[in-house]
Amino acid sequence: MKRLILPVLLLMMTLASWAQPGEQQMQERIKAQKVAFITERLNLSSEEAQNFWPIYNAYEAKINDMRQNDLREVRQAMRRGSLSDKEAQDLLDRFMAVEDKMHETKKQLVKDLSGTLPPQKIIQLKSAEDAFNRKLLEMLKQRREKMQNRRNKNIP
Repeated sequence: MKRLILPVLLLMMTLASWAQPGEQQMQERIKAQKVAFITERLNLSSEEAQNFWPIYNAYEAKINDMRQNDLREVRQAMRRGSLSDKEAQDLLDRFMAVEDKMHETKKQLVKDLSGTLPPQKIIQLKSAEDAFNRKLLEMLKQRREKMQNRRNKNIP
């Protein structure tokens, strides 16, 4: 039963992503790959997966919201160029506040998962996330190189 869940879950997410255009489609494909990767790496049972994914998805939504909203403002201010000492300090304070908020969210994730997963799997989650991110970066790097090679071949 456990071996059947992962392929079915991956198939459902892949099919759902094909119906969506452009960047959203790519994000959905990445999300589906991440779900499959983490489920496999943590060796989640069907019951564990049912309890784990709503908690993890809520955590990711909070973190993504902070990155897209709170950190976006900080990054935009940093790009503006020269800042006075006061502006730089204010920016640094805002940045650290967001970092603290993200850290608290991560601590809450661990608390929430404590009733769902054994401690070993909670620890393995960080390793699985890091491994997936490395894999994703490598895929993006290969994709960029492939596109660059295509461009170079088309230039007379």
